Amino acid sequence: MMPFDVHNFPDASRMDRASTRQSRRLVALWLFTVAAMIMVMIALGGATRLTGSGLSIMEWAPLMGALPPSGEAEWNRLFALYQKIPQYSLLHEGFGLAGFKQIFWLEWTHRLWGRLIGLVFLVPLLWLGATGRIERRLLPRLGLLFIIGGLQGAVGWFMVASGFLPETTAVSPYRLVVHLVLALILYAAIVWTGLTALYPVQFGKLDSPLLRRLATASLGILSLTILAGGFTAGLHAGLTYNTFPLMDGRLVPDGYALLQPFVRNLTENVAAVQFDHRALATFSLILVSILAVAVWYSDLPKKLSVCLATAVAGQYLLGIATLLLVVPVGVATLHQCGAVILLTVVLVVLHRLSGGVGPRVMASEA
Repeated sequence: MMPFDVHNFPDASRMDRASTRQSRRLVALWLFTVAAMIMVMIALGGATRLTGSGLSIMEWAPLMGALPPSGEAEWNRLFALYQKIPQYSLLHEGFGLAGFKQIFWLEWTHRLWGRLIGLVFLVPLLWLGATGRIERRLLPRLGLLFIIGGLQGAVGWFMVASGFLPETTAVSPYRLVVHLVLALILYAAIVWTGLTALYPVQFGKLDSPLLRRLATASLGILSLTILAGGFTAGLHAGLTYNTFPLMDGRLVPDGYALLQPFVRNLTENVAAVQFDHRALATFSLILVSILAVAVWYSDLPKKLSVCLATAVAGQYLLGIATLLLVVPVGVATLHQCGAVILLTVVLVVLHRLSGGVGPRVMASEA
């Protein structure tokens, strides 16, 4: 009598592979959901900055802060705290409790959404890990990402606290950039991990070193553009030089090197910061467009080329519109979201070029 062996049944290994594919898709769906929530969080953060709402909550209460004000007495207490900071006396004096509530709710929603992201990350992580649906090699990375996400809340408060200083009506541009960069690093790492879970990395599947270097360079220049955009936002540099392509009739504005030492101009000089952001955005447009053409003629799906070209052109046009319209909240928020979308497309291309298994290879497992 033939001993029982699961391998004697031709459908058994196929069922195992199907189960593995199903688990990978589940993990990827979870991570992409978290990434989408972070994108919304970045948009909410941009809106709070543009509306001056970010300083409306003067307390950092990680647990009790999740509850809205319970009554009129609590509203008056919170409003009294806000009246003590320079932003109120210099910008909002006299707008009353009703005006305070408007900016309060946006910042409260921003903070609540951050807490929800933590729950949506942690609870499925524990369940998927306990049931063995997450590859063991991904668990340390996911644990680290959760810790970084928790630190992001503390960094956010560190940023907000800088707006309470005397004669200050906004947060420190440096702290704002740290907060933004950490959010984007977390977002990119989660997207990359989701792609890795969905399409396990197998180096050598698509050997194109030149195209990979081009994608890496595109990611680098795009990251610098976003960094410069953070300082542009932090200094409110978009409220000046609202013409394009020239700045006050010049390609390079007067006063570009006004501050000493020179390096301070890169982060503290409104003219230099806006010019740098424009220049880097133009370089990003050129480089990503070249990447889109190269992807079109490669073995990668042509839809990736179309997505690259559409995302970079749309983002560039949104940047110009934001500038010419003098930074309206809606357009500026879309511009910030456009940067995240463009970053996502470049990450997908780079992941595929780094050996990510594509759908055709996955289908062959069946």
